[in-house]
Amino acid sequence: MSDQKSKSVLGKGLSALIPRIPDQRSMPTPASDPKEGTVFSSTMEVEIGKISPNPFQPRLDFDQRSLEELKQSIKQNGIIQPVTVRRMLGGTYELISGERRVRASQELGKRTIPAYIINVDTDAEMLEMGLIENLQRENLNPIEISLSFKRLIDECSLTQDQVAEKVGKERSTVTNFLRLLKLPEKIRQGVRDNKISMGHARALLGVQDENKQLKLYSRIIDDGWSVRKIEDEVKGKEPKKPGKSSSTPKPSNLRGDSSFSGVETQLRHKYGTKVTVRKNPTGGGEIGIEYYNADDLDRLIDLLDS
Repeated sequence: MSDQKSKSVLGKGLSALIPRIPDQRSMPTPASDPKEGTVFSSTMEVEIGKISPNPFQPRLDFDQRSLEELKQSIKQNGIIQPVTVRRMLGGTYELISGERRVRASQELGKRTIPAYIINVDTDAEMLEMGLIENLQRENLNPIEISLSFKRLIDECSLTQDQVAEKVGKERSTVTNFLRLLKLPEKIRQGVRDNKISMGHARALLGVQDENKQLKLYSRIIDDGWSVRKIEDEVKGKEPKKPGKSSSTPKPSNLRGDSSFSGVETQLRHKYGTKVTVRKNPTGGGEIGIEYYNADDLDRLIDLLDS
């Protein structure tokens, strides 16, 4: 993940705020600090200053606006979900998940944070647990997910099937995320910054020439090309010429007013595909979301699930 560049508008990682505690193996036996307890797999208040960052953190980007929203939520409701840490030597802790909660709490001037303390014996277990927990809980962007899957395979010696089973996804979904890492850095950054959708990125994977990939990426940004447009361009299809339609839609399937165009545009950008909103005479209607192949359907299902 060292090759990824964070934008200036994004927050810095926790390591910029909390000094890194030297690497140590987790304690084989419970600590004897009477103030913080001696029981593993328990929940208690832990001093934030004693928590070091997770060296296996999959999140690369921290949006300052969402962090401010989290701070306001903590002010109103406190920490609803404790962070997860492992106990280290010297009464210190290493974060497994919850970096945003730790960061927000520290910026609010809080001295302690509720933490679920678990016993993790090896760095390999720490890596697997940290990545999987973040994949299941955190709103990671597609590139962060891709890198997490790759680390589970490379550093935890898991197969794609095992990764899929552990994170509750289809194997094809894991494969499609991993393929994103083959894209040029500029395009991967565009996915991270939500400039293009995962559907756009996957369509660009059909182009072998990197320069052409970058040119098509620019057309998506500058001209608002849809996923379908990119796929047609990749396949060399000619744009459809105006002509007689093979069928005329029924009046009940037509949009009731022009205000629907803004909704369609918003949904099209969200899902990276063509979306239509139709209104019927009774005031109800339907939303149509197009998909172009089985992989694209998997992508849309993942988006709708999230």
